[in-house]
Amino acid sequence: MQTRSLHLLEFPKVLRLLAEGAVSEAGAARCLGLAPLDDTARLADEAERLRQWLSWSGETGFALRPFPSLDGLLGALDRPAEMLDLDALWAVFQVLDAAREVREALADAAARWPLLAEAARGPWPAMLWSGLRRCLGPDGNLRDEASPQLFQVRSEIRAIHQRCTVRVKAFIEREVLSQYLQEEFMTVSSDRYVLPFKTSFKNKLPGIIHDYSQTGETCYFEPMFLVELNNELQQFKQEEREAEREVLRLLSGLLRQEREALGAAYDFAAQADVLGAKAAFAARFDARPVEVGPGLPLRLLGARHPLLAASGGGAVPVDLLLEPGQRALVVSGGNAGGKTVALKTLGLGAVMALAALPVCAREGSTLPAWGKFFVLLGDEQSIEDSLSTFTAQIRHLCAAWEAIDERSLVIMDEFGAGTDPSQGAALAQAVVDGFLDKGSWLAVATHFPALKAYALSRERVRAASVLFDPRTKRPLYHLAYDQVGASQALDVAREHGLPEHLLARAQQYMLLDGSDTSAVLERLNALAVEREGELAALRAEQDKLRERRARLQERFEAQRRRLLEDIQGRSREIMRAWREDKLGRKQAMKELAELRREAGGEAEAPAPEGAPGPLEFEAVVLGGRYRHLGLGKSGSAAALDERKRQVKLDLGGVSVWARPADLAPEERPAASGPRAVSVPAGSGGATPVLDLRGVRAEEAEGQVCRFLDGAVLSGLSGVEIVHGRGTGALRKEVHRILRAFPAVDGFALAPEDRGGDGMTIVELK
Repeated sequence: MQTRSLHLLEFPKVLRLLAEGAVSEAGAARCLGLAPLDDTARLADEAERLRQWLSWSGETGFALRPFPSLDGLLGALDRPAEMLDLDALWAVFQVLDAAREVREALADAAARWPLLAEAARGPWPAMLWSGLRRCLGPDGNLRDEASPQLFQVRSEIRAIHQRCTVRVKAFIEREVLSQYLQEEFMTVSSDRYVLPFKTSFKNKLPGIIHDYSQTGETCYFEPMFLVELNNELQQFKQEEREAEREVLRLLSGLLRQEREALGAAYDFAAQADVLGAKAAFAARFDARPVEVGPGLPLRLLGARHPLLAASGGGAVPVDLLLEPGQRALVVSGGNAGGKTVALKTLGLGAVMALAALPVCAREGSTLPAWGKFFVLLGDEQSIEDSLSTFTAQIRHLCAAWEAIDERSLVIMDEFGAGTDPSQGAALAQAVVDGFLDKGSWLAVATHFPALKAYALSRERVRAASVLFDPRTKRPLYHLAYDQVGASQALDVAREHGLPEHLLARAQQYMLLDGSDTSAVLERLNALAVEREGELAALRAEQDKLRERRARLQERFEAQRRRLLEDIQGRSREIMRAWREDKLGRKQAMKELAELRREAGGEAEAPAPEGAPGPLEFEAVVLGGRYRHLGLGKSGSAAALDERKRQVKLDLGGVSVWARPADLAPEERPAASGPRAVSVPAGSGGATPVLDLRGVRAEEAEGQVCRFLDGAVLSGLSGVEIVHGRGTGALRKEVHRILRAFPAVDGFALAPEDRGGDGMTIVELK
């Protein structure tokens, strides 16, 4: 990845914004060190980990607490003879305590957030953590219980303090001597117990003066009756220091012994901090992970530049789109209309997505799996290197040419400027042709009329224009696709105060030159603005309908839950009455059947004429396929109990005994059934396929879940789901369902020779 391109796209500034959300120095440093990933598998893993963190932290409200950096300390462990001090061990304790909180919070996350739970099960320095908890108190100092020697010597020190307190109290109670004291309390000076004497009485008693106050009115006096106790205290203080050093030596040894596990726990805490910073960034800028993968279209919906959003001026959302088969986007239109911002938003959003960062775009956005970025942006002129703007552009292009391939995104702003317009436009068209021949992706901003016409006439190129208000001529910062825009140089010059007589003369020159197409382009701009307004109204109406559907769905779910709770309660009452012999077995079964019919919305109806009666025991065949009417599941008859006249039914690995009356022979599916392919129990051979083509995205969930349930009951290890390419909405809905389905171990798009992004291969646990 070119460092120059990342700086031109201002990616380091975005990383600094990201680092503001970190709570630790280590997490902030890792945020600043993030870069786009070349490995698509690792990128998918990091993006999924971020999605899981956003979901988990959003539900639990978990927030990582700050912890210190251990980078310097871990490096110092290479010196084995060096004993760590108390501050270093306290820092280790804080790091491990923060990591422990995350691990414990993720203890039950394996079902819904497997990647987070897997990371939380990493190596852990159990002996070091146990030793630090036992030896360090909440204030960061050593506990008395850290060692028997330390406990004993500190007990002696406390005893000496009590003896000194008793003697001083007796001294103060002597009325004649209390007048010598400035304050009636004992204090410490030079690590010895002393009394604050009035300086004028310092020679009244035998003792030692250790210090004076700043005013000189108080001297800190050690009476002779405290000298012996203070000497004994100093001896115990020395023993205390030796006992503390022994504890520190022991903890330092444990730390070196479990250095790798400590490093893993520290890295886990730092990575959790990075995820927390990404979540804070997503909340601050309404950002989210964008799906990146080979074959996915360029589709950034409502993209915003995060630096504009952070500045407080606001960022107008812009849609950046290419249709299938298109590889180049050529943006034209007036100055200050947002062309460069659109290109930067595209490039920066792609870099952020490839660095597994949340992107400021709406749900449903997708990006191809680009691996390289090349940016020719702004004025490349260099006086020091004797390079003109045009020469600098050519030099940078030549330096990158060989490295550009089908996984490259090239961004060019006003390429060909700084030389003869006709030659510059011809060269720009040739360069775009060269990039398309290489299969690379391209985004260009231009004022060249020839390049605008080129964009409208090439199949793999899409034209877009920035829009201006038809009345005020002010930019709207929106893109209208499949059209070109006027440069509006005269309007911009007028807005910035150029004299009117110069503008009028420029208009005359344009008419004489015969190149004044502004009227036509202004009409196209007005029509595009009108169309964008209509589209915005349609989107608003669509949002209203979506909200209404969500409310109706929520109301339906609430009613369904109430009905289910009511039926469950009534079922429990029937079972309780049966257990208490208040209800006969047949009557209980009848009432439960009535409840089942009520729950399914089925009315009691007579059996149709010619319908088969209840299944007889003699009619059951071993190995035959039967459906359990109560469970709604099908299986094969594995055994027969002649005495109890019951059938053992194998439901895909789960066996149940049932009466023949509760079974019915399984009917073969009709040839013209639904397109969703069922999975027979115990099926072998080819992998089962569910074909969803033609199914609406909101209707797919039921079919996918039933299909996966059948596959799990059948003991299958994998299935295939065909959703087609289309707009990608059905594929996204299928992938959302697969992420939430507990029995899915993983899934991926099929190889191109088997359907590509039109089919998903699913692995089951």
